[in-house]
Amino acid sequence: MAGVIALGECMAELSLTSDDGGKGAASIGYAGDTYNTAVYLRRMGLEVAYASAVGAGDPFSAGILATLAEEGIGRALVVEAEGRLPGVYAIQRDDKGERSFFFWRSEAPARDYLKLIDLAALGAALNDAQLIVVSAISLAVLGEAGRTVLGDLLAQAKAAGAAVAFDTNYRVRLWPGPDVGRAAIEAVLPHCRYLSLSAEDVAAFGGRSAEAMARTWAARGLEVVLRHGDHRIEVLSADGAELFAPEAVAASVVDTTGAGDSFNAGYWATRLRGGSPSDGVAAGRRLAAVVVQHAGAIVPKAAMPA
Repeated sequence: MAGVIALGECMAELSLTSDDGGKGAASIGYAGDTYNTAVYLRRMGLEVAYASAVGAGDPFSAGILATLAEEGIGRALVVEAEGRLPGVYAIQRDDKGERSFFFWRSEAPARDYLKLIDLAALGAALNDAQLIVVSAISLAVLGEAGRTVLGDLLAQAKAAGAAVAFDTNYRVRLWPGPDVGRAAIEAVLPHCRYLSLSAEDVAAFGGRSAEAMARTWAARGLEVVLRHGDHRIEVLSADGAELFAPEAVAASVVDTTGAGDSFNAGYWATRLRGGSPSDGVAAGRRLAAVVVQHAGAIVPKAAMPA
């Protein structure tokens, strides 16, 4: 299995369509940070597989599997767990497109993925991948024991030549405390080639300044994309740093869900194809600018930029 493998959790997404305190209707979609990135990487023409666990026999799990098929994403590494239900989350948006999230995911089978999957098969697939996508949410969902197993798998994959891309998509409520989250993130970064880092995430897990963290890991050989709070983007590596000024914000921001995930897809897809960091930033911004003009994390295929 060559190409890209994204590992994480896809959930049923309930997007509230009215402002009447939750008494109105909601549209149903399927999303999750690494899943969103997987979808956009596939739409950009890369071969992509998803690695996760869902339930079996329920409409939400069936919906997740159907969306994988519709997007052309491989599901050989997806486990169907009998008697389990996938996670569900709801999104409420304010008039600026900013979101509040409400989750039901504590019993989701994705938490036990590394107990349910054939580890030999997963390891072989990861070793053969061109790019492996994981995030801080992936680490949180898997728990301490799962993170240990995943770390070993990523170390082996790196030795086999696979590139690991990591997004510090930190969610406070998923972790017992910032110290645990910070330690888990720092433990996985030595296995990575690419790091997508936001200043907001670093502040949330109580790290040093985002700039200091970016410089540290760039000096250790990672290619770091630092997303500043004022929309500047900085790409750092052992060869130096390049700063990209903010671009104009889309006039009609509807929903910022998935903006960072889509940016990552545009950037990493470009870099995998030999494009420059500048080309990657431009591609990521172009895709994210479209995503924020639509409700939900995944935009219609017809809305994708050329």
